[in-house]
Amino acid sequence: MDRSHETLKVFLAEDEYVIRQGIRNSIDWSARGYDFCGDVGDGEMAYAMIREKEPDIVITDIRMPFMDGLALSRLIKKEFPSIEIILLTGYEEFEYAKEAIDIGVARYLSKPVSGEQLMKEVDALAAKILEKREEQALVEQYAREMGDKTEQKKQDFFRSLVTGRKSMPEILDDAVKLGIELIAPWYRIVLIRIWSTRHDADEYSGAVLDTEEQLEKAAEEDGGLVFDRDLEGKALLLRAESKEVLEQKTERCREVLSELALRHTSMRYFGGVGTAVTRTGNIPASFEAARSALAHRYMDKENQFFAGTEAVPGGQKDAPGLRDLRPDSALRSQLMEFLRLGDSSETDIFLEEYLRSMDGDALQSALLRQYIVMDVYFCAAEFIEKELKGDRDTLEMPGPGSDAFLGREQAAAYIRRIVTKAVEEREKTVRSRSHEAVEQAISYIRTHYAEEDLSLNTLASHVNFSPNHLSSVFRQETGQTFIHYLTEYRMKEARELLRLTSKKSSEISLMVGYRDPHYFSYLFKKTQGVTPTQYREG
Repeated sequence: MDRSHETLKVFLAEDEYVIRQGIRNSIDWSARGYDFCGDVGDGEMAYAMIREKEPDIVITDIRMPFMDGLALSRLIKKEFPSIEIILLTGYEEFEYAKEAIDIGVARYLSKPVSGEQLMKEVDALAAKILEKREEQALVEQYAREMGDKTEQKKQDFFRSLVTGRKSMPEILDDAVKLGIELIAPWYRIVLIRIWSTRHDADEYSGAVLDTEEQLEKAAEEDGGLVFDRDLEGKALLLRAESKEVLEQKTERCREVLSELALRHTSMRYFGGVGTAVTRTGNIPASFEAARSALAHRYMDKENQFFAGTEAVPGGQKDAPGLRDLRPDSALRSQLMEFLRLGDSSETDIFLEEYLRSMDGDALQSALLRQYIVMDVYFCAAEFIEKELKGDRDTLEMPGPGSDAFLGREQAAAYIRRIVTKAVEEREKTVRSRSHEAVEQAISYIRTHYAEEDLSLNTLASHVNFSPNHLSSVFRQETGQTFIHYLTEYRMKEARELLRLTSKKSSEISLMVGYRDPHYFSYLFKKTQGVTPTQYREG
């Protein structure tokens, strides 16, 4: 048996010195591919040494002072279930065999036992251990590759948590299934948007992805939970034993982002901080406050946190005059920024703050009201024509006698309609571009599926999208994640080759993008329900 890639450790517990010395010295353990890591004469000392050395195989006598072999085996299996045990016993003690089997002892040998007989059993156990480890390695590789399925479940859990659409018992049950520790005295939602001033894939990976990873690490070290919201950024659920500690954890997240912004000069961020709440049922309220706060990123400067309970940045603004409302003013820049990047779900929140900044006489004055309404129209029209390459006629242009000029409420309603329409046109254009990018990605997959290193990053670079963006739109367009689509396509090609050719499974493995034939066979059975051989025979 070739085990050159891994050396297993063997430990011996035997109170009879002659037998112990014979097993230790009469077998060339190293030449047989094993590390004989220790031996001892009583069960109590054996347990202490086993905990220290963590062997793979333990050989133990059933009769020993201080602690017998059955008691030792029970302790080993409780703490180290993967350790395999060979129990040595006298012929008259076979009534203990059933108890040994119940404990999980792998082999039950009667003394005296020859070296060759013992090595036969050790080799059999070694093969079993290595087979288990190979199987576990395949399972872990599959879990890593398909990990985005778990991520999707986490996203679904977060949506349920912040919308209140599930009862608390259901939420807690889902948390247990996902291994999420939810219960705490205090909670807070923090929503984070991170972006780069550069748009090439390498810069995105280098700045934004590094920032997201560091933020997630810092939040989890503080006991927080991090949820991916696809194109909407990251959501942090901070938990703490007191409100004071919750504030400290919030500040820690702010500090991490601030430090990373200094490291990545092209990286920008904005955080919306929700209110502190004391019940899981109040988490949706914290989320809404965070969402409202996050919408201030269009109205305020970047690289900061903004709390949902804070006043509008800078306090109440004086009513703007005509000079303040010239086309290159801050208000126009904020509107254009929202038209470029704002989510449709944030339109009401943004416009509430946008119009609030004009409180006073701005919309009361007929002259200023007409100017503001027309400026919003021309801003939206310019956005549609220049950035979307569309037609401004899709917008409702206010003409003489238009309701938009009659009063403050009519003007606000018109502004809401025009901004909503412009955002809808942008999202329609984005969906069209996304559809085209996904079609290109699918075409690339079908051409390059046999390349083992085909990855989401490779695909994103090909279609000129960021990996996160492509991942999100790919799932929206196809109903599948990239890795599930790729795996399914590779399995389809493998089925064709199994049906129509006489090629070996190992050859087919390479032809469909898997260098490791063992993993290919595991994946084929996992996804198709039968082994490649069974499929071909069937």
